[in-house]
Amino acid sequence: MKRIFWFSVGIAAGVAASRKAANVVHQATPAGIGENVGEGLRELASAIGSFGADVRAGMSEREQELQDTVERRTGFVPGRALAESAPHESQRRGSGARARRAGR
Repeated sequence: MKRIFWFSVGIAAGVAASRKAANVVHQATPAGIGENVGEGLRELASAIGSFGADVRAGMSEREQELQDTVERRTGFVPGRALAESAPHESQRRGSGARARRAGR
């Protein structure tokens, strides 16, 4: 019984060692190196994407804070005033056509 136990432990250790060795050999092949590089690039792209999302969120939050501060101190609402004072497309076309007809 003791011999069967040690024999099975030896077989299990041999299988584990051979799998580990095969994995190490695969990592040293060009395909294995390519997989490692590809995985690294995917992780890098993910990190850059999440960093960009964090920056955009921070920018939008800061912009809102600045708009609130301007509105609170001056009473001026930046987005609304620009939309109201901008000439409409029809007004821009009409004034240009009138200027051309008048010879200006």
